[in-house]
Amino acid sequence: MTSLQDAKRLVVKIGSSILVDEARGEVRRDWLENLTDDVARLHERGCEVVLVSSGAIRLGRTHLGLPAGPLKLEESQAAAATGQIRLAHAYQEALARHGITVAQVLLTLDDSEERRRYLNARQTMGTLLSMKAVPVINENDTVATDEIRFGDNDRLSARVAEMISADTLVLLSDIDGLYTGDPRTDSSARLIPEVREITPEIEAMAGGAASELSNGGMATKLIAGRIAMAAGCRMVIADGRAVGALGGLIMGSARCSWFLPDYENGVSPLSARKKWIKGSLKTAGTLTVDDGAVRALAAGKSLLPAGITRVDGEFRRGDVVDVRDRVGRVLARGLVAYAADDARRIAGRKSAEIERLLGFRGRDEMVHRDDLVVE
Repeated sequence: MTSLQDAKRLVVKIGSSILVDEARGEVRRDWLENLTDDVARLHERGCEVVLVSSGAIRLGRTHLGLPAGPLKLEESQAAAATGQIRLAHAYQEALARHGITVAQVLLTLDDSEERRRYLNARQTMGTLLSMKAVPVINENDTVATDEIRFGDNDRLSARVAEMISADTLVLLSDIDGLYTGDPRTDSSARLIPEVREITPEIEAMAGGAASELSNGGMATKLIAGRIAMAAGCRMVIADGRAVGALGGLIMGSARCSWFLPDYENGVSPLSARKKWIKGSLKTAGTLTVDDGAVRALAAGKSLLPAGITRVDGEFRRGDVVDVRDRVGRVLARGLVAYAADDARRIAGRKSAEIERLLGFRGRDEMVHRDDLVVE
């Protein structure tokens, strides 16, 4: 549990203070190239990697010649618009050395919390990962309607990990973990290497931001930890300033703090997701299925349109629906891939007919097995 050797789907959050040289306001090229060397190593052994990277505003303010100190909202947005191009280009160049494709994805916290936008983002990133691309994600600061918020990328990275069912989240920052006190002012403060529950005592240990460039303090990292652990995803906080920081985590030699879900009680990214689906208090509709679909569900397969005999309710894509047999017994509950009207058009039809019937090519499954909880 103390290395990244067994990670299968990994999210790495990179803070501004470690990616951008504070004096020059430019990307630390040697650091980034070493990071992408390690990403390539992970790729070679089959690990899927998503990068959540800060740095656009800091890069943009340098090239726009904005003065030091706090920026107005419109200045932050202008800096983000300028810096995001430079940030994406830097990742593209660094990963191209290994023949790895980079995809830029700009999200807000709302995209991770509003159900339909969440599903769209999840499907897009899943598709990119299946194509062996590395999504590079940042907060969409350019069109933010609120003030740029402290720590958004800490929380956003946890939401992304939850969204894509990642098993590991890495927060690379300018501190090597959670301490009992502030190590900058308290010589007796000690590192906590492992956290299995975020208690009030743990929360009390959180301090403020460590530098002007680091928007996320320890408090936001604990929020990220709570989100990740609830989703069955382990999280690690590590000092990313040194060249080779990710490599140290891969080998298990880095000094850091691990936040571990309750694995002993079967918590995993998929089980946490299915627990959420099962716990939905109200379903938006019902899909009645034939005997063949009943057998397919019992065998752990997805629910296809061909097995549906009736659609009841007015639901939207991503809503929770019940799946019933011919006599009305609830067999399963899941997230439906089509809105009610579209579901009625394709019910009882083969997946190959979906595009002709609806005018667009959607998912082959009405409810994918990963979004389905069988009673």
